[in-house]
Amino acid sequence: MQNLIIYAHPNEQSFNHAILDTIVETAKAQNMDVTVRNLYQMGFNPILTWSEFCQINQGNIPKDIQQEQHLITQADLITLVYPLWWMGFPAILKGYLDRVLSHGFAYETDEAGSRGLLHNKKMVQFITLGNNEKEYQKRGFLSALDATLINGLFNYCGITDIEHFFFGDIHIIDNQARKEILTKIQQVISKYT
Repeated sequence: MQNLIIYAHPNEQSFNHAILDTIVETAKAQNMDVTVRNLYQMGFNPILTWSEFCQINQGNIPKDIQQEQHLITQADLITLVYPLWWMGFPAILKGYLDRVLSHGFAYETDEAGSRGLLHNKKMVQFITLGNNEKEYQKRGFLSALDATLINGLFNYCGITDIEHFFFGDIHIIDNQARKEILTKIQQVISKYT
């Protein structure tokens, strides 16, 4: 199984990085082929210019985007790791998705409507929250995020087998709670073989 991990956190000492390390170790122990795209470490350019947008729509895909699209095409499992910032993806991840999930690659549109093109892929998302998960649930934020960032966006692109996990109060939980989260992540990744 090809596991493409897309990681978006600028602090290499963050708990998100511990999540990344746990995923990589667990996936390799399951004999998965692992590719990590650490967007900040790569210096990924998240800006979709109008010129690039027009070029992509004419089938002229920039080399850096071709490479990312190739990795997504090859992946059986796409794993996203990111913190929720202002109810959305970090800008670098949003820009990655803007540039990579382009028309003709992730979806197509004609007079009958739009159709996703990224079928037969699984996805798992591990999302850290600075706030309390129960509070977000009570306010309806988690269901809104599922309808937009998680299933909404990726179902549109044809990915329908999606799991996601929110980990709240990430800045104030103790080491035992962190260990429990990492154990949960190991269990989740171990299911994919």
